[in-house]
Amino acid sequence: MLCKVNTISLIGIDGYIVEVEVDMQSGLPAFNMVGLPDVVVKESKERVRSAIKNSGIEFPIHKLVVNFAPADVKKEGPHLDLAIAIGILICNGDVDFQDIRDSIFVGELSLNGEIRPVKGVLPMVIEAKKKNFKRIFIPAQNKNEVYFIDGIEIYPIYTLIELIEFLNNKLILEKIMNEEIKIPDSLTYDIDFSEVKGQRLAKRAIEVAASGGHNIIMIGPPGGGKTMIAQRIPTILPLLNYQQAIEVTKIYSVSGLLKDDSMVVFSPPFRSPHSNASTASIIGGGSNPLPGEISLAHNGVLFLDEIPEYRRDTLESLRQPMEDGHVYISRVKGKYKYPSKFILVASMNPCPCGYYGYQLKECRCSENQIRSYLNKISGPLLDRIDIHLNIEPIQFNEIHSKSNEESSESIRKRVEKARKIQTERFKNESITCNAQMKAKHIKKYCSLDEKGYLLLESAFKSMALSTRAYSKILKISRTIADMENSDIIMEEHVAEAIQYRSLDIKYWK
Repeated sequence: MLCKVNTISLIGIDGYIVEVEVDMQSGLPAFNMVGLPDVVVKESKERVRSAIKNSGIEFPIHKLVVNFAPADVKKEGPHLDLAIAIGILICNGDVDFQDIRDSIFVGELSLNGEIRPVKGVLPMVIEAKKKNFKRIFIPAQNKNEVYFIDGIEIYPIYTLIELIEFLNNKLILEKIMNEEIKIPDSLTYDIDFSEVKGQRLAKRAIEVAASGGHNIIMIGPPGGGKTMIAQRIPTILPLLNYQQAIEVTKIYSVSGLLKDDSMVVFSPPFRSPHSNASTASIIGGGSNPLPGEISLAHNGVLFLDEIPEYRRDTLESLRQPMEDGHVYISRVKGKYKYPSKFILVASMNPCPCGYYGYQLKECRCSENQIRSYLNKISGPLLDRIDIHLNIEPIQFNEIHSKSNEESSESIRKRVEKARKIQTERFKNESITCNAQMKAKHIKKYCSLDEKGYLLLESAFKSMALSTRAYSKILKISRTIADMENSDIIMEEHVAEAIQYRSLDIKYWK
């Protein structure tokens, strides 16, 4: 007897339908799998056998052949267990379900027949809905990922025997009642910009970066507050909109980083990998490629503290994702695409000891040591960082000042106002903020007044700016103008933008 059961696998963060064909034949007992199953899928034979037996059903003593179609794509993950088990039970006559062609089965089986949670349920359900399937059965522990998806019946299940009785019309299962996503008005953070004393110029630059989605690098001696400032950037970013939240939640679902009680991720992600992290963990990859830190920071912040301490090849691999907003991971068995639109926030000391150019403490490094340290950041990478910010340690009177510093909520309101202007401007474009503008957008939306044009021309010649640096100044100027609610980029907007591009000349000459 032959039967076909549908399930879903993932390529990147997108699902594709897998047809599990089970053929039961007479002959010596055997259990064979074909269709490019990986080691985890091949091991499912023992899980499925034990789960069926421990559910009180006799495992068929026949020759079993299980095929996974399409056969030219490698099948990975334990989520195929449930479809295999249902296919065997249908062939053996233990399950009588008429609408099997309209159903999707996803779940990992334990040896006692319980259904364990799996990674990537959200993109799987989205793909099942897109392909017009009527219903999908998922592990009960994954139900909070998909409570908001309508247009498809979603049944959370706890055990294999529970599913069998439902399919045989002996038990009624409650499907998930679709609820509308409630976008929160605000989020509560444990940290706030009001805790940062002084650093008025730094806070202004951070607000510009947040308002336009610009990359930023902070350079200064130890103890200046670089890390403290970076950790508070998410508190001034706008909440993710519906589309952005779904993208981020899909990435975290595939990575298995959603908590049991989690739903949709509306807070901008903040990722801070250690400097000894491998290139694969930053960019993504592995034998079964998973999203890296740059994808986990999608629509949020990627913070690289003491950026010269990271491996050179890891830093250079950031260049393409920073430009394109996505990363491709190529393997023999396929090509994986993950989104990676993030704000890069980097910090570093100006030299190994940290006090080069600092007047109050003498630098102990030789010229060669300083040059070698700074050259760990290549010119092309530095060119892709929009804002270069010098951070000076705050003074004693600023630390003990009784004056109240501006809160994150107050700054966020201004950032949201600037982002709203950009959202309206780019509503017919494929971008959402000024930092993502291409050459055609710069030409269309970055109109300068005469004084601003002359100032930019003078800076381009005197500072020997590259074409990319010229574009970055225009993007930053556009953001500053938006913050001032100005349609035209004025001279003062250009002047402020230029000062954010001067440190590469100071340190890297």
